[in-house]
Amino acid sequence: MICTSIQHKNLEQILTILDDPFVEMAEIRLDLCDLDVPQIKELFESCEKPLIATCRSGKDAVQKMKTAVEAGARFLDLDISAPVEVSQQFQKLCRKAGTELIRSFHDFEGTPDLQYLRQVESRCRRYGADIAKIVVTAHSDQDCETVLSLYDGTRTGLVAFAMGEEGRGSRVECLRRGAPFSYASYDEATAPGQITYEQMHKEVYGDWRGLFRNDFTTPASKSFAQRAIIAAALAEGKSRLRGYTPCEDSESAIAVVKQLGAKVSRRGTTLTITGIGPVTEGQLSLESLSVGESGLLTRLSIPLLAAINGSDVRIEGRGTLPGRPLGSASDIMAAFGVILRSEGEHHDREVYVPLTVSGRLIPGTADVPGKGGSQLISGLLMALPLCAKSSRLYVNEPKSIPYMFITLDVLRKFGVQIGNELEGPVEMLEQQDWSYCSGIRFSIKGGQRYKATDMDLEGDWSAAANFLVAGALYGSAEVSGLDQKSLQADISILDLLVAAGACVAGDDEVISVRKAPLECFDFDLSHCPDIFPIAAVLAAFCDGTTTLAGVGRLRSKESDRAEAIVSMLTAFGVPASIDGDVMSIEGETLCSRLLNGRLLRGGEFTSRHDHRMAMALSVAALGADGPVIIDDTACVAKSFPDFFEQF
Repeated sequence: MICTSIQHKNLEQILTILDDPFVEMAEIRLDLCDLDVPQIKELFESCEKPLIATCRSGKDAVQKMKTAVEAGARFLDLDISAPVEVSQQFQKLCRKAGTELIRSFHDFEGTPDLQYLRQVESRCRRYGADIAKIVVTAHSDQDCETVLSLYDGTRTGLVAFAMGEEGRGSRVECLRRGAPFSYASYDEATAPGQITYEQMHKEVYGDWRGLFRNDFTTPASKSFAQRAIIAAALAEGKSRLRGYTPCEDSESAIAVVKQLGAKVSRRGTTLTITGIGPVTEGQLSLESLSVGESGLLTRLSIPLLAAINGSDVRIEGRGTLPGRPLGSASDIMAAFGVILRSEGEHHDREVYVPLTVSGRLIPGTADVPGKGGSQLISGLLMALPLCAKSSRLYVNEPKSIPYMFITLDVLRKFGVQIGNELEGPVEMLEQQDWSYCSGIRFSIKGGQRYKATDMDLEGDWSAAANFLVAGALYGSAEVSGLDQKSLQADISILDLLVAAGACVAGDDEVISVRKAPLECFDFDLSHCPDIFPIAAVLAAFCDGTTTLAGVGRLRSKESDRAEAIVSMLTAFGVPASIDGDVMSIEGETLCSRLLNGRLLRGGEFTSRHDHRMAMALSVAALGADGPVIIDDTACVAKSFPDFFEQF
């Protein structure tokens, strides 16, 4: 990225400069700008772009830098010659505030030899540097090559270039070799040989255009919509679901409840559902039920039909659904007296749609595996309260935990109460990290009844993830219609973007993401597998090797997403591999890709008829060297029919 150095400006002038879309990030020279401490606080609190706070001298230098860090500075530049007590103070303060520490070295006379510069780099890192900045003065091309040779052994966390007229080209060349950012001037150089941000923008980006959008909106979350539609159908009376937007899976849920006997009408974005409640055991006499292409509807319907249907029932599906195994569904349902029988020939022991559900759901106590996902567990949570007697359900090694709590939240709104207790080490509570959870106990009172209600459907974080990643990679994006307190698992996209280094901000109305220096990261997606494809695209533009855990959750989606993602990345020219449950992706920054002629390779791609893959491919296409032709884009209708219209 291009960092614009700003000096000799007041607060109003700085804010005007930062409004320029060509100013991607900025260094604020606190020692040279006309800013007092309150103005520094205002500047760093209000700016959503990544800012570097630099203060080389002055009696109040420490106070100015401290104020900037506490107000949210993304980076603090501290000279390596700073006094020990100052160095220790800011190392501690930056760690606490989440500010990246730049330890910088400047030689205004010449260029030391490479061995000396490597020692300087080691010293910077020894004294807390997240980024080592090494700037020398060049008197020849050889001087430039000497300082740039530092990149031969380091790819991440190094900004190294030369000042002076002879060093002018090194300011762009360092980006080509892997620097996260380089410095340019706004209207006056802060160092000899510094070029303007407009000149550097032209040299780096040429005619390439970024993405700057503030008008993205999200559809309703189908995770909430499908559960709420089913719950409303089981209730007595009329329920109103506000904020509904149609997609294939949600429309399939409407078709399912109509088969159950519920009445559904739509006016604008409000669904009105007249339920069939109060529901009793064995009330229905369905012979078959069609669930469309929805794996969630399949797994919700199995326990529900076993509870409220009086005879065996056949569950049918279409599209990719019949080819997707249902994992441990047969064993889990057997624990409650229900037998699942697949139709047709299968060379494994898995259960597939179409299938027949036989036997009555028997309430009781069961210990079931959770590693296969949350959907069938959610079905049991919706069905067991309808049984006459109470049940206790223990889920060991749970995955996709947030989706279970979405189910509990929807049930609570419809008057059904279920107790829960999570098991895990103290870190689970301290870090609020689902990955530490080893088990969940659910206490389910029998004889409950669903009660009609009115509720608002949340915006879909799964869909929004594509827009947010696009903003982080190519410029900026603002997305409306999202709940920052959502239980949706895919709200983890915010944590993932922060881990990669993107600038993320938001309020009750809008979430915004801006481009920033992106670095490799490690993230566990076991509880949010739907954002795996777009997370992989993000990783392709993060410098270094990113690891994404949770590959095992991808095998039985609309496609074998694990294989599909690796094939997609390989076709784009991005090295990627899988080892056990972890995918590794070798990334490179956008600037480096542009300067090295290594944009993603365009061409013909297959979405595997998978809506998540089609959307991820579309985001990746903005960083490709030619058109990306996707064989099936209509598959986005499964969750977000208007995706291409918006994007």
